[in-house]
Amino acid sequence: MTRVVLGSASPARLRVLRSAGIDPSVVVSGVDEDAIVAHLGPEAEPGHVVSALAQAKADAVHKVLDGDVAADCVVIGCDSMLYIDGRLSGKPGTPEQAARQWDSMAGRDGLLYTGHCVIRGLHGAAVHTATQAEVTRVRFGTPTPTDLAAYLASGEPLQVAGAFTLDGLGGWFVEGIDGDPSNVIGLGLSVTHRLFSDVGLSIADLWAANPVR
Repeated sequence: MTRVVLGSASPARLRVLRSAGIDPSVVVSGVDEDAIVAHLGPEAEPGHVVSALAQAKADAVHKVLDGDVAADCVVIGCDSMLYIDGRLSGKPGTPEQAARQWDSMAGRDGLLYTGHCVIRGLHGAAVHTATQAEVTRVRFGTPTPTDLAAYLASGEPLQVAGAFTLDGLGGWFVEGIDGDPSNVIGLGLSVTHRLFSDVGLSIADLWAANPVR
């Protein structure tokens, strides 16, 4: 029975998997995202950056799994960043940075890139690895100063890519998207399905092995 392992602390990614019928184990990678981005350099393509981050997370998690899980598992690593004005933005971290992020994107379109990496583990070894980046266009509204101040005060935008969510409070300020909504939330079901197939796994088998209780 293949155990699904989510290499992310994101509650949103966990909700995506659970709502789609899979209850994964959660193991946080702890990789230094800033160091990886710096190593790739400013000229790196957005899709390459998020894919490299996703693979680094999946690799780190696979290496620390206990023997029972590593004997038959699939590890999912993801990373999301917003691309606008030729710049990739991750989690703002502070209210001031989140406010600057919203100044740059209110009333405009941005591209939300999410890198996905799937590692098939058997008998403790990583036997197959597949990665892919997915991109979704997001059309942002323009929150009033009062609404934006309240949103920043909620703390939600500080720890999410691009300082917004689609499935939370930030959804009030998203006018539309072109692409997979689950990709914007942080784990694209369509692309993950393809990657599972690439490493020889079926959704039906994963549902059976990882049921939501």
